[in-house]
Amino acid sequence: MTSAADTAPAARKPKRDRTHYLYIAVIIAVAAGIAVGLAAPDFAVGLKPIGTGFVNLIKMMISPIIFCTIVLGIGSVRKAAKVGAVGGIALVYFTIMSLVALGIGLVVGNILEPGTGLAVTDAIKDAGHAQIDPEAGKSTTEFLLGIIPTTIVSAFTNESVLQTLLIALLAGFALQGMGSAGQPILRGIEHIQRLVFRILAMVMWAAPIGAFGAIAAVTGSAGVDALKSLAVLMLGFYVTCFLFVFIVLGILLRVISGLNILTLFKYLGREFLLILSTSSSESALPRLIAKMEHLGVSKPVVGITVPTGYSFNLDGTMIYMTMASLFIADAMGTPMSIGEQIPLLLFLLVASKGAAGVTGAGLATLAGGLQSHKPALVDGIGLIVGIDRFMSEARALTNFAGNAVATVLIGTWTKEIDKERVDQVLAGHLPFDEKTLLDDAHGGPADDQAEVPEQGGEKELAKA
Repeated sequence: MTSAADTAPAARKPKRDRTHYLYIAVIIAVAAGIAVGLAAPDFAVGLKPIGTGFVNLIKMMISPIIFCTIVLGIGSVRKAAKVGAVGGIALVYFTIMSLVALGIGLVVGNILEPGTGLAVTDAIKDAGHAQIDPEAGKSTTEFLLGIIPTTIVSAFTNESVLQTLLIALLAGFALQGMGSAGQPILRGIEHIQRLVFRILAMVMWAAPIGAFGAIAAVTGSAGVDALKSLAVLMLGFYVTCFLFVFIVLGILLRVISGLNILTLFKYLGREFLLILSTSSSESALPRLIAKMEHLGVSKPVVGITVPTGYSFNLDGTMIYMTMASLFIADAMGTPMSIGEQIPLLLFLLVASKGAAGVTGAGLATLAGGLQSHKPALVDGIGLIVGIDRFMSEARALTNFAGNAVATVLIGTWTKEIDKERVDQVLAGHLPFDEKTLLDDAHGGPADDQAEVPEQGGEKELAKA
């Protein structure tokens, strides 16, 4: 038995080494993409489909992963009230943090006044109006009705996180009510989850190619001139996101959960690198679900908090909309008073729900929101089109960081987190399995005995 125990850890080391090479390749690809974008802008812009294709490969896995995670999490909990408590706490927290992000962006934007002195030409006006997406200007009623899919199957094909979330919640509660009769279905969904995560792990090996295409296209389309002329807005936005993440979220995480935010971000380093190279937080959503479960947060908390947060906890998008609105108003020569700023930003707070970290969704939502609430400012949106993709990276990184911290905080508040396991994982004693993206040995504090026989059976088969 001693020799078997000694050989098990040794068998996992080569897997970790191979994934290290993968993410080193991603870093090299990002550097190469920047170089190509600066040296040959026209050629680099033509590489955009490569990055788009990689992001689409990951996005096609999001709906089945969310469905399996939530169904397994809710189906293994005996009391539905526990799930409702998690959802209620999550929504209250998301609303408060969105308002905090808006407030910080408001203060910094009024101090910097980065748009003063810029001129708005006819070409800029045309570029601004071209960004208006009819879908971005939906009313609250249309948004709520849009959560209901046309059919159960269409929830998996419409690329809507909230529609998938609704179907998964209904299926989870139904299986919960079926009791022991629903256990075979739960075991089947568990096997589907393993399959989906294995496919995702295979897709990740294309990350260097996708990162090269995405970064090259962004650099080639924006160019150095756009970066120089709008450097104040970019730097101000990045600094604001940095302060929000490391001061506001960092203090909350330390006070409530007793964790260092740098340690948590080190654990999620590969996800941050993936977001940086694709400018989309959605590309890391499936891995965030897997890593939060591995960290020790229960399946119900992860399954509800992460997908919901991707639509309702967009801290980076809130900061972006605040600073971009003030920037455009100053550039148009019509600076807004505080009395005008607050209603506009509260309107954008509602309009932004459902942007869900999609690349470019922030700009389209801003354009649609301004068109509905303050049409005179739409002409100035063209001023930030050139640098929006670079700001999209900061938005995505901040949104991802906010949802990672939210998952840990809500797990702590609901006592659905294994603190001993958290310490072991963050210390590196329990490495994350990059090959399967799953940890069969850990189900989280909220998992019921329903999955234990299945795991035990697998262990017996392994022994045989």
